[in-house]
Amino acid sequence: MDDGRALTTEEQKELLGIARRTIEECAKGGGLPTESSRSEGLGFERGAFVTLHQSGRLRGCIGNFVSEGALLQTVQSMARAASQQDPRFPPVSPAETAGLDLEISVLSPLKKIEDINEIEVGVHGIYLISPRGRGVLLPQVAVEYGWDRDTFLDQTCIKAGLNPGCWADPQTQILIFSAQIFSEKDLNL
Repeated sequence: MDDGRALTTEEQKELLGIARRTIEECAKGGGLPTESSRSEGLGFERGAFVTLHQSGRLRGCIGNFVSEGALLQTVQSMARAASQQDPRFPPVSPAETAGLDLEISVLSPLKKIEDINEIEVGVHGIYLISPRGRGVLLPQVAVEYGWDRDTFLDQTCIKAGLNPGCWADPQTQILIFSAQIFSEKDLNL
């Protein structure tokens, strides 16, 4: 992460507010609301994922490992995409927005690994790149499901549309990343 520091609680709350306003506006058919911030952390260039839950179930999740601009804009773009463009779900309707719980994962840079023992379950997410597909799972997914390292790797293969164990293929690259994860529920918003 740019300067190595984590986002403050106030910056986290501000980002969640920006994501919520974006989702509400997009659900009504509008464009991205104009947002700005004086918070230093929201100006960093970092990748991010926005995850939507409804009644404890996944309702959308889209992200980007790299940012072509400030974190504020990345989160705004990912909030719109998670709510309106996740191919697994229909677009979020205006009636659904109040029942959503938003979670944001602000990412560290990707690091290619040669030894799977470098993966720390609960700390690292996995981005798997194979000649036949690619998939990603965020760090919190392994914890939510109680997976060990091998299961986490196998599930990333499945997410990529490949067979479990594909991660052992020498042509497959495994990259890891960490994330600062925060949600409306965690911050009592």
